[in-house]
Amino acid sequence: MTPVATDRAAPTRPAPARLRPERAAPVALNPAQQSVRDQLGSAGGDPPEFPSDLGPALEADLAAGLAPLLDELGDGSVLVIAKHGLAQVHGCEARYLHQRDDPFTVSVPVARGTVAHKAIELAVHWPVEPHPLDLVDEALARLQATDHWLADWLATASDVDRAELRSEAGDRVSKFLECFPPLRPSWRPVTESSLRVELFGGRIQLKGKVDLTIGHAVGSTAGKVIVDLKTGRPSPAHTDDLRFYALIEAIRIGVPPRLVASYYLDQARSHTERVTVPLLEAALARTVDGARRMVALHDGATAVRRPSPACRWCALLPDCTEGTVMVDELDGLD
Repeated sequence: MTPVATDRAAPTRPAPARLRPERAAPVALNPAQQSVRDQLGSAGGDPPEFPSDLGPALEADLAAGLAPLLDELGDGSVLVIAKHGLAQVHGCEARYLHQRDDPFTVSVPVARGTVAHKAIELAVHWPVEPHPLDLVDEALARLQATDHWLADWLATASDVDRAELRSEAGDRVSKFLECFPPLRPSWRPVTESSLRVELFGGRIQLKGKVDLTIGHAVGSTAGKVIVDLKTGRPSPAHTDDLRFYALIEAIRIGVPPRLVASYYLDQARSHTERVTVPLLEAALARTVDGARRMVALHDGATAVRRPSPACRWCALLPDCTEGTVMVDELDGLD
């Protein structure tokens, strides 16, 4: 039978969500959210383009600076360079050694950042408007159900510790949601992104984990923004941490991020820095110097004590003359 033509159009199915064009979310931004968009967005000018051989050149310079350490490491030894170790060894070397050798213990202050970051990761991809404590509860459940280093502590933590952890992590998540604009899928937001560079067959490794990245490189044109979420006061070490991440990213994919930013949740303020070749070279030199001191201290070199405001919370303070003088001076200023 010949089908009869009709004027009625055949019904069409909606395109799958991943194929639908993204619509601008009709959300009014508060001043803090608008400030984040203005500071981290690309409206401030054309994104920078970097030489196509920048990544290999940085990797070659890094390898040349670290190669002399291979003989000192010994067979089978692996040197892992991360932002925390670099910050410590460039600060007070006595404190670096103490924290390196002190057994790691979990506490509410140690756990709250991990739980908050997991909750923020869920918030970025949550299908409806998220509620901070719902995100925290889901983060706690997921961390406890995996082989994460926090799982054992969560399984045995007291009700008081869990309540305190939930409260403090919820505070951080609430501040993130009220300070950051909703992150659209087209911005390619990624949370808790691990970065790694391995040299000499893995004997020396640079490692990092970034709180949040937005955007991506196109060819040799930088487009990514790396964001570290912070509480408390700004510190020069935070800038150094981000430069270290930028160095790893540049070696890893050949193009550095366009911008790095420390965002201080308590203040709803960010400190941003545009990434340049001199910045990457400075980060490389700092990494090499820090690695050399790590190995030297492992081999028995005398630790240099460098007092700073961090002496207030250092376990070595009761027996440290330099730290005691520093704290007395700070108390006088206060």
